[in-house]
Amino acid sequence: MSPTRKSKLFRREAFEGYLCIAPWLIGLVSLTLGPVVFSFIMSLHKWDMIKPAQYVGLANYATIFTDDFRFRQSLKVTAIYAAFAVPLGMVCSLALAMLLNLNLRGMRVFRSIFYIPAILPGVAVAMVWLTVFRPQGGVLNTLLGYLHLPPQPWLTDPKTALPSFIIMSLWGVGGGMIIYLAGLQSVPTQLYEAAEIDGAGSFSKFRNVTLPMISPTILFNLIMGVIGSFQVFTSSFIMTQGGPGYATLFYVLYLYQKAFKYLQMGYACALAWILFAVILALTLVVLKSSAAWVYYEAELKR
Repeated sequence: MSPTRKSKLFRREAFEGYLCIAPWLIGLVSLTLGPVVFSFIMSLHKWDMIKPAQYVGLANYATIFTDDFRFRQSLKVTAIYAAFAVPLGMVCSLALAMLLNLNLRGMRVFRSIFYIPAILPGVAVAMVWLTVFRPQGGVLNTLLGYLHLPPQPWLTDPKTALPSFIIMSLWGVGGGMIIYLAGLQSVPTQLYEAAEIDGAGSFSKFRNVTLPMISPTILFNLIMGVIGSFQVFTSSFIMTQGGPGYATLFYVLYLYQKAFKYLQMGYACALAWILFAVILALTLVVLKSSAAWVYYEAELKR
């Protein structure tokens, strides 16, 4: 085949390829990249979505970092929530995955049962947990009564409101469980057999075989957990509206209030970009630290 014909064939294949992905490219530009660029531009403006936008430069960012108590409070609440909910969720989902990885009869049914809560609608879950946390006649306080323990205010007291949301986060451990389960089932059984020959016990096999082999899965769940913990919105919006006393004012809820309650859309866009920067920084820190504790199978074979 001549070079000219090859060139024509290549151009034709490239054209057909771009034609096939054109709907995705149009959607990416119009529904993702476009809004992202627009939000950054609006973060430099004062805009209430009614009057024309007024350019203010970095004034929104300056106000956020200097005079906004609720910004600092929302960031604090979200950081505390992430610091407790992410490790707790990872430990519980890993423990659950190891239990459901046992070769016992009916294990598929139990896997489905534990996974279903993770895919339920957020609003429905919030309504269920409102019943669980109800001060009078709630499920948790009823159980405490059976144990002869005093009832707790849960969502109505600033001291217990945020811990209540941390407890509630365990409802979704089924999502991480499924990913851990896939990682556990990919661990070669030969490694466990070799460890047993060397006299390793259950804890030693878990520490020296299981954890290194599923460390990429742990890294993935850690990153997704951090990202998800900084985007809590539905439960707080439905259950507490950020109260009592801003104790559950999560960052995204505060962003929503600024945008749609107070009509400060430019300010809300600035909050969104700060959130993006925080999540990006935390993700990079986790990825940077992963070089010391994440082991890939190819590396182990070398």
